Amino acid sequence: MPDHEIIHADGRVELKSHAEIERSSLFNEDLAPVRVADRRWTTYNFAALWISMAHCIPTYMLASGLIGAGMDWKQALFTILLGNMIVLIPILLNSHPGTKYGIPFPVFARAGYGTIGSNLPALMRALVACGWFGIQAWIGGQALHVFFRALWPAWPNLLGGPLYGHMPTEWIAFLLFWGLNIYIIYRGMDLLRMVENWAAPFVLIMTAFLVWWAVERAHGIGPIIAQTGKFGTWKEFLPVFIPSLTAMIGYWATLSLNMPDFTRFGHSQREQSIGQIVALPTTMTVFAAMGVVITSASAIIYGESIWDPVILVGKFQQAWIVALAMFTVVVATLSVNIAANVVSPANDFSNAFPRWITFRRGGLLTGLIGLAMQPWKLLADPTGYIFNWLLGYSGGLGSIAGVLVVDYWVIRRSRLVLRDLYLPNGLYTYTRGWNVWAVIATLSGCAMAWGGLVIPFMRPLYDYAWFVGFGAAALIYAAGMAWFPPRSITAAVPRESH
Repeated sequence: MPDHEIIHADGRVELKSHAEIERSSLFNEDLAPVRVADRRWTTYNFAALWISMAHCIPTYMLASGLIGAGMDWKQALFTILLGNMIVLIPILLNSHPGTKYGIPFPVFARAGYGTIGSNLPALMRALVACGWFGIQAWIGGQALHVFFRALWPAWPNLLGGPLYGHMPTEWIAFLLFWGLNIYIIYRGMDLLRMVENWAAPFVLIMTAFLVWWAVERAHGIGPIIAQTGKFGTWKEFLPVFIPSLTAMIGYWATLSLNMPDFTRFGHSQREQSIGQIVALPTTMTVFAAMGVVITSASAIIYGESIWDPVILVGKFQQAWIVALAMFTVVVATLSVNIAANVVSPANDFSNAFPRWITFRRGGLLTGLIGLAMQPWKLLADPTGYIFNWLLGYSGGLGSIAGVLVVDYWVIRRSRLVLRDLYLPNGLYTYTRGWNVWAVIATLSGCAMAWGGLVIPFMRPLYDYAWFVGFGAAALIYAAGMAWFPPRSITAAVPRESH
């Protein structure tokens, strides 16, 4: 055991002193290892985190988007449940180092990628979070637009006709909601934490109301579940099922990497594991089922599947119901967006420039990049949302997950030297701060996963993007580190695991 570490009976590790790492250029307070005394999150906290993040409009749209793509309700729920059970595996594997060492994701990535090389996975993951920030901001802006319309019927046409496919007042509502996110980032998280305590259950209640309304208007649950999808045989279903399953994994592929940002506060490995195992699959499936029922009913009621709940609620005649529902969406989207899509990229940008980018600046950068990614195009239709956005980035994040899992569990046997993760000339410096094998494995995994976009004969691999990226990167990294290990690897891998 290094003399600068304290290893507790339950396996959690902390430094005796932060004095040495505080002088390092790789350190700032946002990236510092959490002391064991401050790791207080329990099973309930982790379950509540997933419930809060899953009870959001994109989860609803995920399920209803599958209905819109032609699945029946059984096929859609099976796809969602299986995808969440699969992605739960890398989530738990990458959660472990956060609880054991109290470190966030970008610091954990330094072990495999190097002290500078960790910026590759951190920034790749951050860019995806920026996209999600934009998507949530657009959804919140749409809800705000409908909210204003409910209170002031003349609002939509106040500034004339469409501009780039949307009414000018829609753009204003979007920018107002985007600005509200940035304002809260700069004002602090206290108000947000208070809102999150009631936002998720409030969304669940409002969704339950929509379910009741849909069942009543469709004359019972029978006509809803009796609806058949477009795919009568497995042969017809498979070409849509495979990319849809990969997209379901892609939905939480970001969290499968950066869960250490949250599990670093875990009171024990058992508590963080149980909280996630219980909450993630059940919450996603139940909330998705609500989306499936409502979307299927909309096809009966209106003659078309309305997969966007904001548009569906906007069809209601009672202004107070529309206003209340849209207020709920605004509050919930605001809380989820900042919790899920600001904390991690802010840490990632801070890891790249520890001395210059603070949490506030990282949050502002996240918002600006999310704006530039044009989320209104990503959400234009279910195929764009599921088969382009979710499926596409899953290959890159799967490649990173393959490297991290092999490095931590196979090569290092879950043992890291905590101090050296913060030192520019420590065990994880490799070659000028880069572990070349991690970079080669990641880029190779991405090439295999995305190659089908430009090389026709590789197109079938794209439907399995996350699996291909994960598998290729894991195998290449394991082989490279075994056959041609970096010079520092023998020192960085202790003989005994703790």
